[in-house]
Amino acid sequence: MNGNMESKRKVLILGAKGMLGQELARTYREDEGYEVAAWDYEDIDVTDFAAAERKIRGFAPALIVNAVAYNAVDQCEEDEDEYRKAVLLNAEVPGFLARLAKDMDAALIHYSTDYVFDGDLEENKVKTGCCGGGCCGAGSSSPGYDETSVPNPISRYGESKLRGERAVQSVGGTFYLIRLSKLFGKPAASAIGKKSFFEKMLEVAQDKKEVTVVDDEKSCFTYAPDLALASKVLEQSGSPSGIYHIVNEGAATWYEAAQELFKVAGMDVTVKPVAADTFPRPARRPKCSALLNTRFLPLRPYTEALEEFLGSGHANEAR
Repeated sequence: MNGNMESKRKVLILGAKGMLGQELARTYREDEGYEVAAWDYEDIDVTDFAAAERKIRGFAPALIVNAVAYNAVDQCEEDEDEYRKAVLLNAEVPGFLARLAKDMDAALIHYSTDYVFDGDLEENKVKTGCCGGGCCGAGSSSPGYDETSVPNPISRYGESKLRGERAVQSVGGTFYLIRLSKLFGKPAASAIGKKSFFEKMLEVAQDKKEVTVVDDEKSCFTYAPDLALASKVLEQSGSPSGIYHIVNEGAATWYEAAQELFKVAGMDVTVKPVAADTFPRPARRPKCSALLNTRFLPLRPYTEALEEFLGSGHANEAR
């Protein structure tokens, strides 16, 4: 027994009760080649660097997967204390983990967001014939940002995530910076976890037969189980360190996705498209922040993942 445990590769998952973290824990635990430690805020305070380092070194992981993040986009735009939390969790913690991982000769997987981009692709393309800092998507009618595109966040949340990316990159070592967008999946086990867009839509549709949804913010949806498996495959493959865009195929606006949701769910709900300024929010959102995956195997279309999500029973609680 001991010999078998010693042969297993140790992986530490931080933020293990979040929507993505719980899928990462499940994915790695299903692989007999790994010994998994899945920790959430009850198990470790990642902002107490000295104590966290002692505990992490005690486990001695060969791989650290950081699914800890601050994602209250509007709160940190208006509140200085909240912004400080965003910087701590999204920038300082990843930098700390990158330094520790490098010193331990461990690999690091860290997650970022499409909100590091300004989203002006379509506007730039119309005005100048070029997407500016992004990639127009050669051979595609839909613009998007590839892994080499130049970030330019337009919110404090986006700034905090970009600072985290740069902190990890500056340390070096073996790291995988994975950008995702519009995460959805089984509701988080954590009491502080946010609900996905699809969960919120299903809840609203319980009492309304017509919903109004923003139709001028386009990006890609990401199914948590698909991302968790892709993260594992990416790191196992020995791919070079750097930035990866891993999202489900098929860019869509919130309005388009809501239409698809109710169609797949077989619900008679009318979806009315509206402009983003119909729902004023403190933080600006990118208009078009679709992520182009040019470095890794593509994930299935989000519409297929949505069918699985609805058929799994995980979304039934919200209906």
